[in-house]
Amino acid sequence: MKSRRLVIGEGIISGYISIFLGSLSLLAILCFRFPELLTSPEFREVYTAHSMKTLLTATIIASFFFALLSFLLSKKKQWALIGLVICTIAIVIGGFSVQGRAVEKTSWHLGLDWLLLDLLLMAVIFVPIELVFPKNKQQPKFHDEWRTDLVYFVVSHLFIQFFGVITQQPAKLFFGWIGLNGIHTWVQSLPFVIELLFAFFITDLFQYWAHRIFHSHHYLWRFHSIHHSTQNMDWLAGSRTHFVDIFVTRSMAFIPLYVFGFSEITFNTYIVFMAIHAVLIHANTRINFGFLKYIIATPQYHHWHHCEDPKYYGKNFATIFPFIDIMFGTYYLPGNEWPAGTGLHEAHYPKGYLKQMIYPFTKSPFDDDLNMEERTER
Repeated sequence: MKSRRLVIGEGIISGYISIFLGSLSLLAILCFRFPELLTSPEFREVYTAHSMKTLLTATIIASFFFALLSFLLSKKKQWALIGLVICTIAIVIGGFSVQGRAVEKTSWHLGLDWLLLDLLLMAVIFVPIELVFPKNKQQPKFHDEWRTDLVYFVVSHLFIQFFGVITQQPAKLFFGWIGLNGIHTWVQSLPFVIELLFAFFITDLFQYWAHRIFHSHHYLWRFHSIHHSTQNMDWLAGSRTHFVDIFVTRSMAFIPLYVFGFSEITFNTYIVFMAIHAVLIHANTRINFGFLKYIIATPQYHHWHHCEDPKYYGKNFATIFPFIDIMFGTYYLPGNEWPAGTGLHEAHYPKGYLKQMIYPFTKSPFDDDLNMEERTER
C-alpha cells in the first residue's frame, strides 16, 4: 500500500518531529558522555560545550512541545506517546544536566556530532520547504526507500574521519612533494570573495570531469548509477552515493583545494556551502530561484540530470556553476519545465544499503536480462 503524503494540521507531522528531535537528543547525550569516541576534533574547534548544551536543552523542550501538539491534534496518539517517552528518557539520563569537559586525543573517532548537527540543520531547512513548496505533490515523505537513503546519510557522516583521510591521499601522494608555499601565499592574499569564487570554480571544474567520467565509463557507471537509482528526489536522495563514487569524486575535489592552499575560512565556507547545496539540488521543491538558476545549480537544473527519459541523458554534470556545462556542451535547462520523472528504466538494483554496496562489484545492473550492453549514454 502506497504511503499517503503527510498533511499539515493532522498532528502526525508534529508527532514525527517530536520523535526525531527526541532521538537526536538521546544521541547528543552520548556525545557529551563519550566525546573522545563520538565527536570530531575538527568540529569541536567550531562549537563550544556551552552552545551545544543550550542546543540540547532547546531540542528536548521542542521535542516535548511537538509531542503535546501531536497529542492534541492527532486522532492516533501513538506518535505523541513515543515522543513523550523518548523525551522522558533523555531527561532521566541527564539531558538537562550534562556538562562538557576536556577531551583527550584519540587515534580514531566517529563523527556522531557532525551527523547530529548536519541532520538537524538539513531537516530544519528542507523538511518545511518540501512540505510547503513540493515539486512532486504526490510523493510521500516516507517513500519506500527513505530508510536506505537515511542509512547512506548516517554512514557518510559517522565515518567522516575515514572518508576524509582516504580522499586526501591522492592529492598528497601526487602533489605533496612539490613546493606549493608560494602558490598558497598568493591565493590566500586574494580578497575573500575572489578566493572563494576561485575555490568554487576550480573544484567544480574538477568534479565536472570526475562526474562525467563516471557516466561515460561503463565500469564506473555501475557505482555511480546507484546515485541515479532513486525515483524519489528529496533532501535525503543526494546521500545515496556508493563509497567508490565518494572516494573518486571527493578526491578530485580535494586536489585543487590542496594544490592552491585556500585559507581556512575559505575552506570552511566551501565545506558548509557544499553540505547545504548538495542537499538543496536533490530536494523535492518546485522553487526555481528566478534568474539565479542561470548562475548557480538549482533543484530544477539537477533534476534534469536525474531525468528518467533517455532523450535527456548526459546533461548538467556541474555541481555549482551551469556555465561549466555550457563550456563543454552538456547544458540543458528548458525555461520553467521540469522532467516528468527521475530514476533509471534501463537498470535494476537490490533494495537496501549493504546489497547496493556489494552489487556493483559482482554484477552490472545493465545485464543480459534486460538485453542491454554494459554501456550508457548517461
